[in-house]
Amino acid sequence: MKSIIPSAALLALLASPALADITVRFVESAPKDRFVISSDTCPLQDVDVLIDLDGSAGGLIFDVTSAGAGVEIFQPVEVQSGIVTAQPVVDGDQQLSFQISDLRAGDDIVISADLDDVLTNSSLGQIRVAGSELDGAIVQMTIGGETQTAVFAEGANTVVLSHSCLS
Repeated sequence: MKSIIPSAALLALLASPALADITVRFVESAPKDRFVISSDTCPLQDVDVLIDLDGSAGGLIFDVTSAGAGVEIFQPVEVQSGIVTAQPVVDGDQQLSFQISDLRAGDDIVISADLDDVLTNSSLGQIRVAGSELDGAIVQMTIGGETQTAVFAEGANTVVLSHSCLS
C-alpha cells in the first residue's frame, strides 16, 4: 500500500526559511531621542532585547532625571508604540532591556529616551548624540532561544539583525 503525502503537508516540509531583517535605528531628536525597531518580513513574538551603551565611543548614558549624571534636558524611557515590557532605567544607566510581546511585519516599536554623552569635548555637546558617539554600542536579541548581536559602527545610527522565519 502506497502512502500519499497530502500536498499541503509536503509544501510545509519543503518550505525554506525566509530571512527577516530586524532593524534597530537610533534617532537623535529634541527633546526625546528614539529607538525604532522593525521587522520587514515576519512577525516577532517573545523577543528579549538588550541595548547596551557601555562600549559606546561617547560613553552614552540614559538621562532620566534632573539631578543625575546627564546634562540639562532629561526624559524618562517610554514605550511610544508597540507591545513591549521594558525594565526600569535609572539615571546614568547604560543598558535598556525589554521584551517584545508581539510585532507584526511592517510595524514599528518606538521607545523614547534621552541619551547624553559623557565626553568633555563632544562634537554636538553632551545633550545631543553624534552618530560616531554611538559606535560600539550593542543590540542583542534573543528569539526562540537563539541570540544575535549587532554593533553600531562607522557613525551609522542603524543596525540590522537577521532572523529566520517560515515563509
